[in-house]
Amino acid sequence: MQESVKPQFDELTILYRDENYIAIDKPSGLLVHRSFLDKHETQFAMQMLRDQIGQHVFPVHRLDRPTSGVLLFALSSEAARDMNQLFIDGQIEKRYLALVRGFLNESIFLDKPLKEELDKIADKFADQNKAPQEAQTQFHCLHQASLPIPIGKYPTVRYSLVECFPKTGRKHQIRRHLKHLSLPIIGDVNHGDNQHNQFFREHFQLRRLMLFASELKFVHPYSKQPITIRAPLGDAMLTICQQLGWPTEEKDYYGNH
Repeated sequence: MQESVKPQFDELTILYRDENYIAIDKPSGLLVHRSFLDKHETQFAMQMLRDQIGQHVFPVHRLDRPTSGVLLFALSSEAARDMNQLFIDGQIEKRYLALVRGFLNESIFLDKPLKEELDKIADKFADQNKAPQEAQTQFHCLHQASLPIPIGKYPTVRYSLVECFPKTGRKHQIRRHLKHLSLPIIGDVNHGDNQHNQFFREHFQLRRLMLFASELKFVHPYSKQPITIRAPLGDAMLTICQQLGWPTEEKDYYGNH
């Protein structure tokens, strides 16, 4: 069996920068910061960005390792505190795009509490019986596609590209909510559909979670100006979009809300 080659990440793409904040396009597979759960890893977005711009950065939110897209940092602890407050107060609009198995035929607002996912090592001493936490996500279908390829008991495969607007920030919230709707994200190892994940590996050479943090929108805490930061889907995803009969240019996938 061929060993998977560990990816090496080059210079980070900066999407936004002012005197207080900086945002990057985090690649899929890159950890945000050091974790004792991943002691063997040598690259982290936080340290890479610090070395790239020559100054310390302060995280104000996080993205799961396999998720790509807009990742925002502050350039001072004060700026981090003030941006964190916007996240706490629900003043940041987060837009994700997810490629899922199945058809979402309408917009759905899912209000489903989630029991906290605990790690066996990191959360060894955490309360195992904590009540489920409030969790809400708005979903909206952008595109659908059906391919005449039998997988499992069905003669065709069906996929949707879904806009996801999480209103709360629970661990793996979008992945778990989509699984609850029987719309697992392609490439999701823990909450997904292994047959469809394998199909995408074999037919599209795709080995990543198809979840993209495409936009952050907020009112800047100091300038009071509305800010929209966007990350591209990337060539690999646009190629898949083309093969599914969907638009093939980045501008077609930016939010217009």
